Amino acid sequence: MANVSVYNMDGQEVGTMELNDAVFAAPVKENLVHPAVVQHLANRRQGTQKAKTRSEVSGGGIKPWRQKGTGHARQGSIRAPQWRHGGVVFAPVPRDYSFRMNRKEKKGAIRSVLTSKLQENNLIVVDKIEFDDIKTKNMVRVMKNLKADKAYVVLNGADRNVFLSTRNLPDVRLSSAGTLNVYDILKYKTLILTQDAVKTIEEVFA
Repeated sequence: MANVSVYNMDGQEVGTMELNDAVFAAPVKENLVHPAVVQHLANRRQGTQKAKTRSEVSGGGIKPWRQKGTGHARQGSIRAPQWRHGGVVFAPVPRDYSFRMNRKEKKGAIRSVLTSKLQENNLIVVDKIEFDDIKTKNMVRVMKNLKADKAYVVLNGADRNVFLSTRNLPDVRLSSAGTLNVYDILKYKTLILTQDAVKTIEEVFA
């Protein structure tokens, strides 16, 4: 098992921790990581786009002029697509873009990105992150002490003070171990895990 240093919020090393090789030393499978990212982005799409076809726009119930003898091209409705205010030919309609991945594949993708973060030395383990009050500068100080600019911070559970102290930082994202996802791990350069979060992740993904 790999040993990693454990830091406190002041950036000081306070111990070491063994990581489960089944999670943090797994084979990196890009063929699982890519569909996991695509699924995450697809599931975030609202799919609420809508435009009207010629059957849905108002008007156009009668033929605008007779078929022959006017010198104009034949027309059947003033709401045909070539007319101003006409319907859209292949109009988008509300749809669900989400799709599902096999559970084993999703776990394999998570293990792959966790392993790559460790191999790239972009994984930091801290003993705990907790604040007595809600101030953005609290999290700014922690990021500065850990020398992490763009970071994905994963706690074991929800902490209101930490969440509210983080939400104004554009380059820091806070999450819980239960909502860990491939997209955010890849998006942010540094992955910061608390010790409790590491244990939960190992229980779920081992």
